[in-house]
Amino acid sequence: MSALGKKTWVIPDGYLPQKSSGGMTSHESVCVLNLGNDTAQISIEIYFEDKPPMTGLVAECEGKRTNHIRMEQIKDASGKLIPHGVPYAIKVTSSRPVVVQHTRLDTTQAELSLMTTMGYGL
Repeated sequence: MSALGKKTWVIPDGYLPQKSSGGMTSHESVCVLNLGNDTAQISIEIYFEDKPPMTGLVAECEGKRTNHIRMEQIKDASGKLIPHGVPYAIKVTSSRPVVVQHTRLDTTQAELSLMTTMGYGL
C-alpha cells in the first residue's frame, strides 16, 4: 500500500486580519497529518499579489502525528512574520506524503466565524 497523502499542497486563500475582538485572536492554521512512521520536513512558501514570495518557513510533523502550524506565528529564516492585512497564498512542500487542511478563525467582529477547507494536493 502506498502512503496516504501528497508531498505538495496549495492553499490559494490566506489572510491574517489586522484586528481581532472579544479577547480571541484571529488566526489561520495549516493543519498537517502525517500517517507515516517517519518525521515529515515541511517547507512553506507564501505568495503575494504584488511582491516576491516569502520563503524559508519550515516546520516538522512527526510520524503518526499532526501539526497545526499557526500562520501568524511561523517565521522565516531571518525571523520575519507573515504580514497582517495582506492577502496571500500558501504552498506546502513535505519530504514525505502528508494530508493538509487549512483553517481560519475570524474574530474581527463579535459574530466570529470558523472556516476550514482541504488544501489542493499535487
